[in-house]
Amino acid sequence: MELIRPRLTDFHGIHKSQSELDFAIQFFDEDIPLYVDPFLLWNSPSQQDQALHTTITNSYNQLNYLIKKNKIDEAIEILVNISECSEVGLGVSKTRKGVRMGTKQAKEILDLFSDIPEYSQFGFSHFEVIQLYVAGISKDRVSDIACNYIKSFLIDYTMEQCETHAIPMEGVILDTLYNYRTNKVDSNVKHRLPVNPITKEPIIFTPKRWLKFNPWINYENYFEKYCPRDEVFNPNEPIERVKVLNFNRDNYGVVEDYIKYKEKNANDCHNDPLFSQIPVLSARRKLNDILKLNIGKDNGADMKYEELATQLLASLFYPHLDFAQTQSRTDSGRHIRDLIFYNNRDVDFLDEIFTEYENRQLVFELKNVKKIERDHVNQLNRYLQPNIGRFGVFLTRNPLPKAMESNIVDLWSSQRKCIIAITDEDLKLMVDVYESKQRAPIEVLKKKYIEFRRSCPS
Repeated sequence: MELIRPRLTDFHGIHKSQSELDFAIQFFDEDIPLYVDPFLLWNSPSQQDQALHTTITNSYNQLNYLIKKNKIDEAIEILVNISECSEVGLGVSKTRKGVRMGTKQAKEILDLFSDIPEYSQFGFSHFEVIQLYVAGISKDRVSDIACNYIKSFLIDYTMEQCETHAIPMEGVILDTLYNYRTNKVDSNVKHRLPVNPITKEPIIFTPKRWLKFNPWINYENYFEKYCPRDEVFNPNEPIERVKVLNFNRDNYGVVEDYIKYKEKNANDCHNDPLFSQIPVLSARRKLNDILKLNIGKDNGADMKYEELATQLLASLFYPHLDFAQTQSRTDSGRHIRDLIFYNNRDVDFLDEIFTEYENRQLVFELKNVKKIERDHVNQLNRYLQPNIGRFGVFLTRNPLPKAMESNIVDLWSSQRKCIIAITDEDLKLMVDVYESKQRAPIEVLKKKYIEFRRSCPS
């Protein structure tokens, strides 16, 4: 069985959690749902980041120079070529392959230089403002354009991180690379970078500190909180996006005031973490909601149990276990819900799980039942195969019956597979230590494992 949502670090045996690394760990088969926000570079205390923002801005405004030199076709070609940056793996694509913008949309963007005199004369200070003027331009396009303008830096950054963490690199050919000296896009450029082991496509890292779910300057924020709707549009009618975009084109001052407002409040602009733990109070509430649930499936209790448990465990085990995903599967016509975690091996217990049972990932099977039965054990047993590993966990309401305890001991004796159960009482203890901050909830899982091993024959 292959890894679930394989990551670059897991594939190469880099046993560090996302919280320990400076860059966003990429998936092989899908994008990370975050985006590079150019405003974070502008707002950064790092002189390097500020210089990179200047690079992005100057490079974008170079298109205005080409237009004034009657080289519109060249400007369009450059903008089309830099409108997609699949190597960074950011966005919502399930295939890591995006689509470049068309020439028509590129021309519409470039027309802003001629249609709005201020941009023609002074250029853009934040190019992501094009979202407020042109339909179909959103955070993914802004992120990709920004990444392409500073791709040379990102390549050097990636190589440095690979050398630091012993991540293998291979010779690759990049389709496009923006040349800041010539202000042109070079093609078929050779480099050494990490690659997707399946497709052999190159991979480029991005610093976590640049990533947000939504850019600081974005259409939704402008429309909701700053667009002068009552004064301009009929408040009793739905406002079409195209009307707002056209209004902005004719009212540069309103957009400029919005930019000044966003700059003034820049202290509130922060990167978004790839994962955030829920607060202690929320953890306690989710635990109480779980304890109140009826056992079984009536009134959707099993689905509610899965939802609450997923949210709770993802936070309790962080950062020692990075949450991969929930996974549904069917075994003998029965629906089963699993939680999948990456094994970062950053504590002795998890390292032992990797060494003894070859678990690169950990599987938690959720069972809102009165008692675990033989069929449940058999199902989880069949799931514990390479590359997942031979260690699995039931999350269930009550301790295992004596017969099932004997069953899992026999499994360990015959196949060296380890199955333990986390119950309501264990969840209470996990939340208690999470609340106290004195110990890590992962130690409760370790305690259960030690108890199991003591019950096994020596």
